[in-house]
Amino acid sequence: MRDKTQANSSGPGDGLVRIGAIVFFVGAVATLVTVAPLFLGGDPFPPLAYAVCMLMGVGFLIAGAGVLKGIAVQRRQARSAAGSSVT
Repeated sequence: MRDKTQANSSGPGDGLVRIGAIVFFVGAVATLVTVAPLFLGGDPFPPLAYAVCMLMGVGFLIAGAGVLKGIAVQRRQARSAAGSSVT
């Protein structure tokens, strides 16, 4: 079992999950920066700044695609292993 699992191995889709997390974090920071003047009584930012907040959703979708890619690859591997063990 030790040879099957590796502590630092990166599977398929892990890169997408990392990129998605970074994009989500950038969108979250943009949301905090954009909404802060509304609570602090400052002038609101232009509409383009609010569009940057949409990166939260984009990052979530990218990370979700990475998770689904990893699931699909693991399912294919499990099916091929189950198919090859049946003789």
